[in-house]
Amino acid sequence: MHDDSQLVLGRILRFTRERLVPAVHRDHLPFDVTAWVVPGEPVPFADAVRQEFTPFAIGAPWGRPWGTVWFRVTGTVPAAWTAATTRPELAVDLGFSGSQPGFQAEATAYRPDGAIIGAIEPRRRHVPLGAAGSAVDLYVEAAANPEVAGAWTFAPTPFGDLATAGDQPLYRLVQMHAALLDLPVWELWQDFWTLTGLVNSLPADIPRRAEVLRAMERAVNVVDPDDVSGTAEAGRAEVAGVLASKAHASAHRVHAVGHAHIDSAWLWPVRETVRKVARTFSNVLALMDTDEDFVFAASSAQQYAWLQEHQPELFSRVKARAAEGRFVPVGGMWVESDTNMPGGEAMARQMVAGARFFADELGVESDGVWLPDSFGYSAALPQIAAAAGRRWFLTQKISWNETNTFPHHTFAWEGIDGTRIFTHFPPVDTYNSELLGEELARAQRQYAEKGRANTSLVPFGWGDGGGGPTREMLAAAARTRDLEGSPTVRLSSPSAFFAAAEAEYPQPPVWSGELYLEFHRGTYTSQARTKRGNRRSEHLLREAELWATTAAVRTGAEYPYDALESCWRTVLLQQFHDILPGTSIAWVHRQAEREYARVADELEGVIGNAAAALAGDGDRLLAFNAGPYTRDGVPALGGAPAAAAPGAAAAETPDGFVLADDRVRLTIDDRGLFTSVHDLVADREVLPPGSPANLLQLFRDTPTRWDAWDVDEHYKRTGRDLLDGKVTADRDAVRIVRSTGPSTITQVVTLHDGSIDIAFTVDWHDRQKLLKLAFPLDVHADRAASEIQFGHVHRPTHTNTSWDAARFETCAHRWVHVGEPGYGVAVANDSTYGHDVGRTTRPEGGTTTTVRLSLLRAPLFPDPDADQGEHRFTVSLRAGSSIGDAVAEGYRLNLPLREVRGGADVTPLVTVDDPAVVVESVKLAEDRSGDVVVRLYEALGTRATARVTAGFPHTAVVETDLLERPSPEPACLADGVLRVRPFQLVTLRFST
Repeated sequence: MHDDSQLVLGRILRFTRERLVPAVHRDHLPFDVTAWVVPGEPVPFADAVRQEFTPFAIGAPWGRPWGTVWFRVTGTVPAAWTAATTRPELAVDLGFSGSQPGFQAEATAYRPDGAIIGAIEPRRRHVPLGAAGSAVDLYVEAAANPEVAGAWTFAPTPFGDLATAGDQPLYRLVQMHAALLDLPVWELWQDFWTLTGLVNSLPADIPRRAEVLRAMERAVNVVDPDDVSGTAEAGRAEVAGVLASKAHASAHRVHAVGHAHIDSAWLWPVRETVRKVARTFSNVLALMDTDEDFVFAASSAQQYAWLQEHQPELFSRVKARAAEGRFVPVGGMWVESDTNMPGGEAMARQMVAGARFFADELGVESDGVWLPDSFGYSAALPQIAAAAGRRWFLTQKISWNETNTFPHHTFAWEGIDGTRIFTHFPPVDTYNSELLGEELARAQRQYAEKGRANTSLVPFGWGDGGGGPTREMLAAAARTRDLEGSPTVRLSSPSAFFAAAEAEYPQPPVWSGELYLEFHRGTYTSQARTKRGNRRSEHLLREAELWATTAAVRTGAEYPYDALESCWRTVLLQQFHDILPGTSIAWVHRQAEREYARVADELEGVIGNAAAALAGDGDRLLAFNAGPYTRDGVPALGGAPAAAAPGAAAAETPDGFVLADDRVRLTIDDRGLFTSVHDLVADREVLPPGSPANLLQLFRDTPTRWDAWDVDEHYKRTGRDLLDGKVTADRDAVRIVRSTGPSTITQVVTLHDGSIDIAFTVDWHDRQKLLKLAFPLDVHADRAASEIQFGHVHRPTHTNTSWDAARFETCAHRWVHVGEPGYGVAVANDSTYGHDVGRTTRPEGGTTTTVRLSLLRAPLFPDPDADQGEHRFTVSLRAGSSIGDAVAEGYRLNLPLREVRGGADVTPLVTVDDPAVVVESVKLAEDRSGDVVVRLYEALGTRATARVTAGFPHTAVVETDLLERPSPEPACLADGVLRVRPFQLVTLRFST
């Protein structure tokens, strides 16, 4: 028999498109529609319904970019709409395009009492109505969100900023009337949707494919195009047999978890996410009313907090479902944050703040970390997660790797301290599954653990811009529960999946170290002001908590719990994985800058009040040192008069300008380049022959895709060195001014106690350029140490493997260290994250290791004005340094001494006698008991023994987890002495 399967499939697709789908709603009735245009930002329901609504015609334009229009729909459901196989609905089309939900117009439907019914989106265009004869009175809050991404060409767009978006209407109201849902037709459509996906996923030579295809062909034959409604049941009968055929015993097992990845900001502002959360959660609650097996998981305590604040009635419904275990707060973090750039304490607070909200407000304790979409994962994360009581981790994003395919889907992830956490990486390769047959087949085909395990998780539901699961997806789940040719699908929760996966695979393979994403490397640099705001905020929070705690313990001053919590929550929100990485629209980043400024003002007030209480009356000039190491005679975590040595004087010599102290002699030529860094202690030249440092390089920066996200390796082929500079000396500093053409770069170079500081002021107006700062070093380093949270990672400087080659741009926090046995150099910074470190061999012999920092970018999408304007940051070079020196240098640069006038020195609350053990945080306990909490970590990668001494009365001290609960098996503290393994994180609670 000849093969006509492609012809049959084409006929089926056309039948579905032209016959089934149009027949889903069989009767239509126009309703009365009136509208009120919100003149500015969105308003609450109670304000909107008091306004004057005027008639609005179907087909009329509506919605300036980012504007809101409230529609009121009134009418009566026809008395004749009583058939048992039908359901009255309000059918709505706001002017939707063919792109996915969440990136265009959306709406929320309300009852007259203000209760939310659900969302209206491109894949959910209906609102349930009452029974036949019932009155209809609904309010629809329609958001005219522009399609910022367009066709994903990454072209500059004006829509990312309210000031440039214009005021012309974006949409036309296509439909807003009563319609009668024909249930048999809808069910046949779902049958065809599932079976078409199955046919598309099966090999052509499999009998099952032909069997399904012929059953669908018979269904098409029996459904009368002129009476689809009356013959739909006959069509369903033809495919009932193939839908009833059971899956193979060896079929892959899928736990389908309802999900809606809602970016807390991205191609929309934070205020729109507040509404997206309400829309999505209301949809989910409606689905739970109709499907008792449906379970939905949603992360981000911040999003629940928004719901609690703005939609308390909806929050109460979510809380009730959470108590049943069907609405699952997952992940236990404040937001789905970036994990590369937040500091150690900030990552800990993501866990603490999220867990506290879930426990206090929802009565739920998260048991895992849920980060499907963040751009790579720090090697510190396993320990931080475990310290917060998490036992599993889920991600999806590593499937985006450009070069290497990650070898596992279920594995144990080992962090820098040796902590392991059970991890799953869904082989379906999406966190926005529709439960398509092709998607389920992909999960089965790609699952890497075959023969050892056979279970994976599929997150299903529209995401990024929200929306979540639909009734069509639940229909697909029901049909694939046990279907021949398909993996079996079980509606499940994350915890249920991980319990099953751990039981099935008790000894999974181990992946040690960071989960580096071979993509989106530009996120370490884009939107430099946002990154500086984060770094500055983290260190101000450290200072504020330290001095407020010290003042509370020593003077009885009131501890500003609420102010600190508010500031932390703001900073944690800005660490969301599209804000801190610099990949959101202009609106988001301008708001972030304002929020950072507000946080700085508030924290400076907290610090000022605490410092005044501690210093007391008097006119002595004191220095407060919030860092973990003594500086200029001022003890760590204390205050005293500083004994700082004067900076090195600048002298002009035949070789150039020279800055020298008793440790280093720096020579700067007339171009502003470092031609010599001579380590006087080691009697060693740090720079290679003929390779000057402080070399600014400008590269073309035009990624293949994803402008703000990516730095592509081809940038290296089109760079130029910025060699011309105007150099002047002013007492203890050398000033260098350079130009790229449109931009001006000013550097002020100083030398103090062996540290060369380069303070930058950049008036940046280049576009699609990458500015790097290079330090070639005469050091034979086969690897570089880069600071991450609570420690550091080593990365090779060579490219032996494809994994090494793909890691051409990396993230470091406050410092990078390169060294050979017996000698090293540290490069530190106060706000930069992107780095690259490479090694070359000189023609005459010897090795040059070059450390480069990525200072600024200027992508055009999604913010065409990204990074334009003034920037300030500081970079330091320290010769002859150990890893410990690098750690101290990072703290020095980021926690400058604070001058305070008063009458009394401040004795530290806590002292530690081993510099390997670093005090990261001193604060009062989260439960507001007045207990003092001290967080420490081993910073050098060595075993350490340190005596921790509290400088205040206390009745007991215990080890705790990050949530400040006593550790079940305290392991490292005995009689005030800590014995810690490399990079171990320890939290101590002192009862007062």
